[in-house]
Amino acid sequence: MKIIIINGSYRKNGATALILHEMYQKLGTYPNVEIQFYNVADLNLKFCVGCCKCYKNGKCIFNDDLEKLSKNLGTADGIIIGSPTYASNVSGQMKVLIDRGHFVIEQLLFRKYAVSVSTYENYGGKDTSKALNRLLSYSGAAISNSLFFKVPFSANPLSGSKTYNKVNRAMDKFYNDIYKQKPYLCQKVKHFIIFRFGIFPFVIKKGSQYQGVISKWKEQGIKVLI
Repeated sequence: MKIIIINGSYRKNGATALILHEMYQKLGTYPNVEIQFYNVADLNLKFCVGCCKCYKNGKCIFNDDLEKLSKNLGTADGIIIGSPTYASNVSGQMKVLIDRGHFVIEQLLFRKYAVSVSTYENYGGKDTSKALNRLLSYSGAAISNSLFFKVPFSANPLSGSKTYNKVNRAMDKFYNDIYKQKPYLCQKVKHFIIFRFGIFPFVIKKGSQYQGVISKWKEQGIKVLI
């Protein structure tokens, strides 16, 4: 079982990072689990320039760390993605990852399981959570859990047993969902509608301009849906 954790905060010891590291530690207690942890602060990320070359060629024009991370995500069984709340939304670094990560159109997370984590101090945490969940759901993932925590600046979110226990219970569920391949039928139906009546006809209409997308679908077995 391969799980990738992404800390979308530039603060490697901030509230979001502390929660994600606790998840890392918990998952490490299970057998046969490979866990990889990424801090966006350590990655060389270029902004998306809107050229759409990735849709045609199947890869970005920038061969940076984000392109490598995206390829690695394609081989994972589960993903945990976390972000602090800036202006009632995800962090700037997380937005770059969303823009360039080959997520939605390419269906990068098809048949994978996911958990979203968001932290906030005053307001907007639910908005950040919704943004992350849309990304995961539209990209084909089954969302095992969505966690958001109100945390004062520079405070330790795990100082109280309530948050600590909530995080550990979420990891128990996440591991079991992947191990048992929990179906999440309602989420599957929602994704089918989004894909079949939204993404699929849009891509087919683009023809050869989106040939790279169609090739990635076939690699993932998405052709069974069309």
